[in-house]
Amino acid sequence: MAKKPRIVIIGAGMAGLTAANKLYTSTGSDHLFELAVVEGGDRIGGRINTSEFCGDRIEMGATWIHGIGGSPVHQIAREIHALESDKPWECMDGFSGEPKTIAEGGFELNASIVDPISTLFKNLMDFAQGKLTEDSAGSGGDACYYNFAAKAALKDCTSNGGFGNQSVGAFLRRGLGAYWDSCKDREELNGYVKWSRKLLEEAVFAMHENTQRTYTSAGDLFNLDYEAESEYRMFPGEEITISKGYLSIIEHLASVLPPGVIQLGRKVTRIEWQPEGHKSIQVPNGYDSRPVKIEFCDGSFMLADHVIVTVSLGVLKSGTGQDSGMFNPPLPPFKTEAISRLGYGVVNKLFLQWSPNGNRPANDKEKFPSLQIVFHPPESELRHEKIPGWMRRTASLSPIYNNSSVLLSWFAGKEALELETLSDEEIINGVSATVSGLLPVSKHNKEDKYNSPEFCNGNVESCDDNGVRFGKVLKSKWGSDPLFLGSYSYVAVGSSGADLDTMAEPLPKRGSTDSDHHPLQILFAGEATHRTHYSTTHGAYFSGLREANRLLKHYRCVGI
Repeated sequence: MAKKPRIVIIGAGMAGLTAANKLYTSTGSDHLFELAVVEGGDRIGGRINTSEFCGDRIEMGATWIHGIGGSPVHQIAREIHALESDKPWECMDGFSGEPKTIAEGGFELNASIVDPISTLFKNLMDFAQGKLTEDSAGSGGDACYYNFAAKAALKDCTSNGGFGNQSVGAFLRRGLGAYWDSCKDREELNGYVKWSRKLLEEAVFAMHENTQRTYTSAGDLFNLDYEAESEYRMFPGEEITISKGYLSIIEHLASVLPPGVIQLGRKVTRIEWQPEGHKSIQVPNGYDSRPVKIEFCDGSFMLADHVIVTVSLGVLKSGTGQDSGMFNPPLPPFKTEAISRLGYGVVNKLFLQWSPNGNRPANDKEKFPSLQIVFHPPESELRHEKIPGWMRRTASLSPIYNNSSVLLSWFAGKEALELETLSDEEIINGVSATVSGLLPVSKHNKEDKYNSPEFCNGNVESCDDNGVRFGKVLKSKWGSDPLFLGSYSYVAVGSSGADLDTMAEPLPKRGSTDSDHHPLQILFAGEATHRTHYSTTHGAYFSGLREANRLLKHYRCVGI
């Protein structure tokens, strides 16, 4: 009796469980394949990790449904009623209105300063992402300044040899410079100690750049490729979080699989495959003709006809380096070069408990506002010396929902990595010093609303020169987690969307010596294998479907 083909999926995140779900539900249960999902960690979900902090449901990893129109994640969430919950969750409705924009030194910036720069930044990103073009951009009214700046930046880039190896960061800064050139001779601002108009505008612009760093995971926007940015696709409609947690989507996908299919604590150390010349593999009871051998950290192994690799790009980068042997023989150069060129960054979330007076809940008058934070540059002599450098490149500090005592900040790049190394005490001291540095210079003026409980942790009397204090701390640590080594992918300068397509190519390639007898030995899925939806959960979902369908098509074609 012929053995059923065995498919092993490495990784129980969105891509892996989507592939498993599709394979299992499309083939009449266990009648066609032997199916196993091996996961190195002690939980399913991968970079989706719903948790709880101070009684609120939070997301340590993936947070947003990026557009509800056509999103498969939104469709699943709606079908399983995951969009309604009686339990408080990280809905981020504090930013649905107008957040307060506070500059270092305690100055609340009015709309006349913030809005023009925010509009400029949005227009520049719309140009970079292909949402606006030179032909579609308006030219009248207030739009003329912003679109002139974008067009000038475009002209500057193309006059320097086109957009090849140009970065989003360079384009944005050219646009800011063009904006300043287009509106010279403006009146200087009054009443902002240590701030000029240009310094404030540049700091507001940098605040938006820091937000963009967390969106893309590019620690430096000068490493983010300009040309590829326009290939990225968003679904239409609002961006929302999932009331019952992102993990509810994962649990739904996994729920159809029989017990034992998902195996936790099975960390893969080596994948042996046979690109040329098939040889049977010796096993305790003889020989096995399956071409792929997966070895685990406990010394055990598993044989397979097909392996779907869904590990992160960070793990692939680590596993395909000169001193690593994750694959034997090594992956072909076309694959390793794409892995090397693509960008992969670190984004971390920091949650803090805030209480205006001891441990009691805040009332409506004491709620912490949603803040956009504007800093002096880290090297500036005007900076508040007690605000640590790792805080200077976060863009916001906000309650996870209105009236929540849990605050959230996002970090990217080297600041996200530094955050992982800090103790809770160091974090609390750093955030406290930062919020103290946002208090006004005239902090003892009783009419100043920022010398009120809404800005202070502890009694009102404790808002003194010792600064503001917080309670509990919880942070993600994606960069140092060996199962992920980062957060999500981006197209780096020197890479291209074609590299994302290369990531998705199965091995061995068609036409190689053994491909006719043992094709599709190693398949690849995950967000970093989708050309237009990389970095997202729905991109991972689509990639899992793609590889499952690839195998289904293969076996239906050969009559099994």
